[in-house]
Amino acid sequence: MSREFLRFNLNQRLQHVFMFVPFIILVFTGFPIKFPDSVFGGWVFAFMGGIENARFIHRIAAAIMIINFVYHVLYVLYNLIVKRAPLSQMYLLPTMKDARDIKTNLRYFLFLSDERPKFHKFSYIEKFDYWAVFWGMFIMAGSGLILWFPVEFSRLLPGVFIQIAYIAHSDEALLAFLAIAIWHFYNVHFNPRVWPANKVWYKGTLTEEEMEHEHPLELEEIKAQEKAEK
Repeated sequence: MSREFLRFNLNQRLQHVFMFVPFIILVFTGFPIKFPDSVFGGWVFAFMGGIENARFIHRIAAAIMIINFVYHVLYVLYNLIVKRAPLSQMYLLPTMKDARDIKTNLRYFLFLSDERPKFHKFSYIEKFDYWAVFWGMFIMAGSGLILWFPVEFSRLLPGVFIQIAYIAHSDEALLAFLAIAIWHFYNVHFNPRVWPANKVWYKGTLTEEEMEHEHPLELEEIKAQEKAEK
């Protein structure tokens, strides 16, 4: 039986769940509001009992996502300040190795080389996914709160900010949906190597074969540490 390695603990997996479930709800309730005359919008509004119910569910999902995001930021700060885990050892910061990995991968995809890049805990693809959430959350949450409380914000900001918030919220939502549907879902779930789905999001573990293929440098480090401890 293949050995399994813990990749995401329960805390991390729950953070992921409380991010993607509200996101799916936001997509299904938000786009019908953006395109109220569409057939899809009519189906959603009929299922939810009208546009007001859809807006209410949209806002509840948004609140859950924002709370989860704030919790994640506090979780990272706790690891940095209390546990004194260097940010570099979280393997989420972009490095020059990522640039070299992109070059190596492009050569591999274009059949110019048989060499695939060797990734550590997170590849440049996963780092892009992670930091895109930060960028998107500030835009989506900020503009969403302005649209949620337009009267209150209009007392503090010029009225044009309400219009800017609507455009930013709408366009960023479309960008986020396309990024998840095309980039993230292919790399994580639709890739032929893991089709029909990658189970790590709920299992939290990868087999030794999966580690060897996806994160060989991390696997080498784990085995070296185990050997040193014997």
